[in-house]
Amino acid sequence: MTKIDIRSADLAQITALVEQLGEKKFRAAQIFEWIHKNGAENFEEMTNLSAELREKLAHNARFSAVEIIQTQISKDSTKKFLFKLESCGIMDTEGDSAIVEAVLMSYKHGLSLCISTQVGCRMGCDFCASGIHGLSRNLTAGEIVAQVYKISRLEGERISNLVLMGVGEPLDNYDNVISAIRLLNHEKGVNLGQRHITLSTSGLVPQMYALMKENLQINLAVSLHAPNNQIRRKLMPVARSYNIDQLLDACKAYTKNGRRITFEYIMIDGVNDSIGNALELTKRLKGINCLINLILANKVPEKGYDKSKDRALAAFKETLEKANFHVSVRRELGQDIDAACGQLRNTAILD
Repeated sequence: MTKIDIRSADLAQITALVEQLGEKKFRAAQIFEWIHKNGAENFEEMTNLSAELREKLAHNARFSAVEIIQTQISKDSTKKFLFKLESCGIMDTEGDSAIVEAVLMSYKHGLSLCISTQVGCRMGCDFCASGIHGLSRNLTAGEIVAQVYKISRLEGERISNLVLMGVGEPLDNYDNVISAIRLLNHEKGVNLGQRHITLSTSGLVPQMYALMKENLQINLAVSLHAPNNQIRRKLMPVARSYNIDQLLDACKAYTKNGRRITFEYIMIDGVNDSIGNALELTKRLKGINCLINLILANKVPEKGYDKSKDRALAAFKETLEKANFHVSVRRELGQDIDAACGQLRNTAILD
């Protein structure tokens, strides 16, 4: 008998299970709250359920294994967590398992958590460590939300902001990511506001149009990283499937209801950081309600890229601002523990 993955199940699915077990319907809400509000990791923690019901649940449902096996703390207080998941054919030093990472950053407004959505990544962006070994598998909705619950429980503090920007391309794991967002936002769970959730994509255009129909109020960040197709195709293989015009048409459609999009732009010395590149970018993005977030490239040993020089970054930013764009420069945290943008990877494989 295949057991239901209880952490991935929504309230309707848990209700169906409870009724199948001959229990009263209200028990489903109790189980849901134990998992998604209290962060329960087994049925024995659900003390307001009878021992008989907990036993029946254990026979018919399971908690997928999600275990923190390593924590690193940066000199700037950023924390990186290494999660071991259930087996999927990846060998690490402790056996046959899957490894992902999450990064916790502390700000005045609260805790911001960057989580993973896949084991590895198939996008193959040329400046990023996450895709070096390709894609192994998608995370389930339960494995995605478990990262949030486990870190919040460990820290003893609520997660204020969530970023789906860790290992993996969220829109390449569309169904599980949407399910996870709805679980996290549920009023009977942690009730994390959708406007406090940011999803980052490398530009999977069909999935972006699908996302528009979900009626979600989450923030969308698009990894652009180039002002034209020539540079973008060099840096991001996804651009060979969806050119920059197709991508920006999707972005324009996404902002029609008044939402603002964030364009992530990695600053790489001598590749995409000239004033000419900046001027071309202003023409490309004209008329799109957006924030342009400039990110200095982080060192990835296997890649040959260097971050832009300070004067190039300043000139690029000034050019965009003169064209009346809102521009920010990302403050990179956790560089000393390889927790900054583009540095997340399956370290257990590579060590």
